[in-house]
Amino acid sequence: MYLNRLIEKTIKQAARSFPVIVITGPRQSGKSTLLNNLYNNKQATFIQLDDPAFRQLLQDDPLSYLENQRKPVIIDEIQLMPELLPYIKILVDRDRKPGQWLITGSQQFVVMKNISESLAGRAAILTLPTFQIKERKIIPDLANYILRGSYPELLVNKTINQRIWYSSYMQTYLERDLRSMMQIHNLREFENFLRLLAAYTAQEFNASQISAKIGISVPTVKRWVSVLEASYIVFTLPPYYKNYGKRIIKSPKLYFYDTGLVNYLLNIHETNLVEQGPMVGPLFETAVISELYKYEFSKGVKPELYYWRSQSGLEVDLIKMENGKPVPYEIKAATMIKPLFYKNLQAWLDLSAQPKGKGYLITNCSKKLPLPVNIVNIHWRKL
Repeated sequence: MYLNRLIEKTIKQAARSFPVIVITGPRQSGKSTLLNNLYNNKQATFIQLDDPAFRQLLQDDPLSYLENQRKPVIIDEIQLMPELLPYIKILVDRDRKPGQWLITGSQQFVVMKNISESLAGRAAILTLPTFQIKERKIIPDLANYILRGSYPELLVNKTINQRIWYSSYMQTYLERDLRSMMQIHNLREFENFLRLLAAYTAQEFNASQISAKIGISVPTVKRWVSVLEASYIVFTLPPYYKNYGKRIIKSPKLYFYDTGLVNYLLNIHETNLVEQGPMVGPLFETAVISELYKYEFSKGVKPELYYWRSQSGLEVDLIKMENGKPVPYEIKAATMIKPLFYKNLQAWLDLSAQPKGKGYLITNCSKKLPLPVNIVNIHWRKL
């Protein structure tokens, strides 16, 4: 069963303007399935680079092979053979007709390095994350939404054992991606690092603290987090400052893209542990900010999302740039709204000289409650 993806419209728009469309994203996010669905009724050429037979054909005379294929040509998992990109550049420069080449890749470092060297100005770069709320058919409740995660295979095939799937996913990821991206000799140590990092989701990223707890160097912690970002396992949310330099210097907050993976790493397997456990707040915040992050990807733009913390300790979970203006959001898993929830929103609106602006709560409350005129509640299902 295929579930339509929000990014489909963006891909079709890009195919009318760019000769090359590059779709990156995590493993198992549905990149191949998406393109097969979009182009299954067209006379397209599909090249699967994880198939050794295709790689052998391309190694002998890549330029001639690619030149003689029916367009559009869809090349899956380009990180397995990035040396093809200069040849695609040659063919694009001969014929810049839009929508002729569609390329997928699962390793951001490898893909983007070679794209920037070979296809700068010729390619639209898009990201397909795991499922978003609007792409899912049924979500029984909040606990199920957080526990099940957002990988397509888990949501489409309900018979899959979730723990076995995540275990296999992690083993495949550790073996295929990490060994090829960098020399990590102690995979057990890296797996322990991942589990510790999962406990820190929705918190400020402190490399020194993680280094001290797990016994690895600070540079190693930072390098491993960079690998996880490149593989779309985690992302970081910078602090909001008008001065761009301060955004770079100050510590970001760290989030996982998928709450199901966090639950697996922390051995949370039951809905009651999600609803009543100590991680309910961080898990809900992770789910919400990941949702907003992924929604920006579906539009083909880089997310402009931040968090804010004042010198006195006031904090707003999310600052989202909307029409060039910063808009504050607070995220609470509660089913009822208390004045304490929007206190920081009002403080931020005052401090930022936006007394007529609005602050938003994202909660598990679906009731219509009397709120201040500048505060709006959004139920998480409406993200």
